[in-house]
Amino acid sequence: MSGQQDLLRTLPAIDRVLREEPMQNFSQQLPQETLSRAVQELISSLRQEILESGKVNPPERLLPENVAAVAAQSCRELLQPSLRKVINATGTLLHTNLGRAPLSSQALRAINAVAAGYSNLEFELDSGGRGERFSHVESLLTQLTGAEAALVVNNNSGAVLLVLTALGKGREAIVSRGELVEIGGAFRIPDVMEAGGVILREVGSSNRTHLHDYQQAINENTAILLKVHTSNYRIVGFTKEVPARELLPLARENDLVLMEDLGSGLLLDLSNYGLEREPTVLEVVKAGVDVITFSGDKLLGGPQAGIIVGRADLIKRIRKHPLARALRIDKLTLAALESTLRLYQQPEQALQELPVLKMFSADPEQQKQRCQHLFERLEAEPLAAEIKLVEDISRVGGGAMPLTELSDWAVEINPLAGRTADLAKQLRTFSPAVVTRVQNDRLLVNLRAVFAEEEALLAQILIAVFKREA
Repeated sequence: MSGQQDLLRTLPAIDRVLREEPMQNFSQQLPQETLSRAVQELISSLRQEILESGKVNPPERLLPENVAAVAAQSCRELLQPSLRKVINATGTLLHTNLGRAPLSSQALRAINAVAAGYSNLEFELDSGGRGERFSHVESLLTQLTGAEAALVVNNNSGAVLLVLTALGKGREAIVSRGELVEIGGAFRIPDVMEAGGVILREVGSSNRTHLHDYQQAINENTAILLKVHTSNYRIVGFTKEVPARELLPLARENDLVLMEDLGSGLLLDLSNYGLEREPTVLEVVKAGVDVITFSGDKLLGGPQAGIIVGRADLIKRIRKHPLARALRIDKLTLAALESTLRLYQQPEQALQELPVLKMFSADPEQQKQRCQHLFERLEAEPLAAEIKLVEDISRVGGGAMPLTELSDWAVEINPLAGRTADLAKQLRTFSPAVVTRVQNDRLLVNLRAVFAEEEALLAQILIAVFKREA
């Protein structure tokens, strides 16, 4: 017990630690209360360690200068923005955890122009009266999709919730069991429907649903026939689903709304670039679907947004619902979305200017050359690692095209000392952060989602991390 008490008495006073140079360096950058709290929390942690184990290893950790050094690191982290740049070397292009689609240079300029001052967000410049924020993108969306009207909210889950609430609250929506999807963060279509006050009526089985399943489920309380595109998984084998074009006569006959959630909506057919064939929004509109919802930040290549297109009378009802205001899109997102949609007016321009579309269409041989260059750069350094150029695959990600694998290359790095997972963590905690892929205890650096201007910096970071560890 005496040893424990001696250690507790050794804990330095807060004001003593604050006088040490590492903490003094932050005196002009952070409030005194923040500095004191950082030291206090660290000392409390050391005290708890002593009480639980009766020791501190090594004992030098209790010296005021060492306590100050550790507390200073906490202060340094406070000065770092929490949301910051990441170099995506995972090979997943629409990485949900890394922010999905990067924006085009045009979209970034549009955001800057709108953010730097005032804008005509809800102001008619011709008449001088109040305007609609949706008007800035509605004509573009109707032009690109062939729909009669359009509306934009803050994300696709919000779009689905809004449509279901506005058109089906208190009534039933019929959906196939095989389409009751769960998206990222454990959000499920049944939960969204329940939140919207819509009664779920499941039909069919998990792998096979027929037209007569929908027919038999329709009753006087039915409002919506709902199709949900299974963009983040595929059921293969003995399967059957009813396409929207076959549901259309049933919807018309019973005066029901035919709605389809496309999830990750496509405005261009990308099957020529090695991607699996997906229906475009234009094709779904032509098929006669009444209301269609899709995301802005997935295959579209724009900012996070929930896009609703369809019949003018239904969009009018949806727009007037009170929930539309709660879910409305902000001015910066609207600026980025408008800029992104304008690129689609010239499809070739979209393919050249939208980062995610350029990544999809990247030539595998060019990818190999990029990886070869990084491999040679690393090989030229005396790094304690085995480095290889290996064949790899890239994935679309973002809950889109789950079966698509893009032929690719990567640089494989196997540290000669230490664990691969530790190396990956060192890269993630560098500034800027580098996120790689660890597969079968191999660290893979895939360049498909790495911008050309990031390549030299990526090589420098890899080298710096190895030298720091050494």
